[in-house]
Amino acid sequence: MAEIVIFGTNDLAELAHYYLTSDSKHNVVAFTVHSKYREVNTYKGLPVVDFENLESLYPTSKFSLFAPMIGTKMNSLRESVYNEGKNRGYTFISYVSSRATLFENKIGDNCFILENNTIQPFVEIGNNVILWSGNHIGHHSAIGDHVFITSQVVISGHCTIESNCFIGVNATVRDGCHLKKATLIAMGACFTKTSSVENGVYIGNPSKLKEGVESINVF
Repeated sequence: MAEIVIFGTNDLAELAHYYLTSDSKHNVVAFTVHSKYREVNTYKGLPVVDFENLESLYPTSKFSLFAPMIGTKMNSLRESVYNEGKNRGYTFISYVSSRATLFENKIGDNCFILENNTIQPFVEIGNNVILWSGNHIGHHSAIGDHVFITSQVVISGHCTIESNCFIGVNATVRDGCHLKKATLIAMGACFTKTSSVENGVYIGNPSKLKEGVESINVF
């Protein structure tokens, strides 16, 4: 069990608080945001403190962080908070739902894995990854750091998902595919190519590269 400070005071922070307090042994003690975004002093009955001064109240030796942020700018904002926390000496916990199915998989830190995910044997998941509810991650697949997989996504076996990818609701990735860094697979798309283009946006079934658009500029 760890004493946890959650980064954020938005919907994801509220969800993280709910999951950690109802389905983990961790103890949430506070929330934190950058000072320019702090609008309240308390949230969910707990203090909200400036991230810049967090160590003065919640030192790295006694407290851990959890930062379940949205995938804005291809997860780069969540990545920057994660890296800042790590550089300042904090450890990050991961939350894996008791209602997810796993097989002794290797999972990094600051991961947020919700209910009804099936993660088959020999899957490896990096750091700072969000798996929303109801996904299938096929055997011998590897998911890199700072990835967001939404809901009802099927990733078939032997796939490689590089860092900062985003996969939309009801998308499918065929077996043996390689999604390069910051690939965006749109909602309902079916990716059947051997490999994607870095920063590419893929739409449709079968999916096609959206020419002239980089994923970082989509949302």
